[in-house]
Amino acid sequence: MRLLIVEDEKRLAVSLAKGLTAEGFAVDVVHDGLEGLHRAGEGVYDLVVLDIMLPGMNGYRVCSALRAAGQDVPILMLTAKDGEYDEAEGLDTGADDYLTKPFSYVVLVARVKALLRRRGSAGASPVLRIGGLRIDTAARRVFRDDAEVALTAKEFAVLEQLAVRAGEVVGKPRILEHVWDFAYDGDPNIIEVYISALRRKIGAARIQTVRGAGYRLVAV
Repeated sequence: MRLLIVEDEKRLAVSLAKGLTAEGFAVDVVHDGLEGLHRAGEGVYDLVVLDIMLPGMNGYRVCSALRAAGQDVPILMLTAKDGEYDEAEGLDTGADDYLTKPFSYVVLVARVKALLRRRGSAGASPVLRIGGLRIDTAARRVFRDDAEVALTAKEFAVLEQLAVRAGEVVGKPRILEHVWDFAYDGDPNIIEVYISALRRKIGAARIQTVRGAGYRLVAV
């Protein structure tokens, strides 16, 4: 499961990210509302933890814009304010739950897991189809011409990043940020190892190298 934290208090954001990563989630962090709206609008997240008081665009507006665009990703809103009016406004803009600072980390994790369980039981698994390739992002299974392909967790995560932007060039920095995490400082060429493995398993022609720019997943 991939989570997005939109929180301008950087120490809090990093602390939440580390804790949620330890819980087994993949976590991305941004610190302003406009970037949060852009990231959440990509449709690759299973849940968004969204602060209300943000630079650029406040959390109410971010939430409202996402819902207006048809994004149904679960949103857990955070705020330092306390009062029925604030909670009502947050929920009226389309938020799924609301947590007032300061909050217990245990409570936040419980709310996150509850929202994800609710989403998981609400409908069918999202499936990406690129030519003869079928990727079930909820079950984390891949099929090549109806035959299942066994991938490691990291291989699946790299493929998923290419699949959600099929036909587009995806650069190494974006893959590193989404698949490893925002604090990864190792060798970026590790991606080439996983791309090579994916080519062996799903077919070399499906993943094109765009020299100096990144990789592109195409239908064949």
